[in-house]
Amino acid sequence: MLRAAGLTDVGRRRTSNEDVVLVRSDLFLYAVADGAGGHRSGEVASALAARSIENYFGATVRRTHNQPEFDRFGMATGARRLSAAILKANADVMEIARSSPEHRGMGTTVVAACFSPRSAMMHVGHAGDSRCYRLRAGHLEQLTQDHSLFTDVLEQRPELEDAQLERIPKNVVTRALGFDPKLRISLRSHAVVAGDRLLCSDGLTGMVQTATIAEIMSEKAAPEAIVHRLLAAANSGGGRDNISVLVVECTDGPVSDSVPPPTARELAMGREADMGDPELLILGIEELESINAASASDELLLALEGLVTRDSKKP
Repeated sequence: MLRAAGLTDVGRRRTSNEDVVLVRSDLFLYAVADGAGGHRSGEVASALAARSIENYFGATVRRTHNQPEFDRFGMATGARRLSAAILKANADVMEIARSSPEHRGMGTTVVAACFSPRSAMMHVGHAGDSRCYRLRAGHLEQLTQDHSLFTDVLEQRPELEDAQLERIPKNVVTRALGFDPKLRISLRSHAVVAGDRLLCSDGLTGMVQTATIAEIMSEKAAPEAIVHRLLAAANSGGGRDNISVLVVECTDGPVSDSVPPPTARELAMGREADMGDPELLILGIEELESINAASASDELLLALEGLVTRDSKKP
């Protein structure tokens, strides 16, 4: 059983609000989108993305009733559904940006979460730097990793001095809806237990210290009250950006975080699919010729063509 509340605020520095908060407890769906673009296009992008994700979930409710919790590959079908919804939203935002000159160049970040009651699992997908946190037993954990220039540089050059890292702009995102038709969605699934609280936010963490967020999230109050407290704290901290806060609380559910395994039938199907495959295939190392063209993209095969030709000429 879930209780949820979400609000967005223009903040103290901006004249318009380009954030959108989506709360659809009937669909077990929650999201925060932060739009960007001139001529108020950011508002259009974030609203369109949220509506597209919402519509996709509404249109696929009946189909999910007949699907198992895990597919033949052991992947959660709820996670795949969320990823498909975000990618549909990306296509919709790109289509409007192409067809409307006034909205050209618009985009939006998204962080979305959906819950699967049958398996007591939560699936989180995101593109950009809007974040998702989970509070469990007083510990606040960040579940998403920003898709930002700063994060990318840190991953590739962890040895850089702090003085060098400080010169990297913190507000440059490397993934967002509306710019790339082949957008990659970061997706993670988590078991949910009674007492968990989920926080999806944008424009909050830069204004409020993590310890303060954890303290407010730990209060024995309804999600509505916590949302108002966090918004007030962000504005008190400067409110330099639009602020969006969404809190979901699991009021009743499992008491352990064990994830139900795939059924015997699903495991059997997976074994059949894997029969005959090598134990480990590392692209560029061995057995590249065994890639099935029906299951690999043309671009991947083209990228590997030169490597395969080179290796085949070796004595």
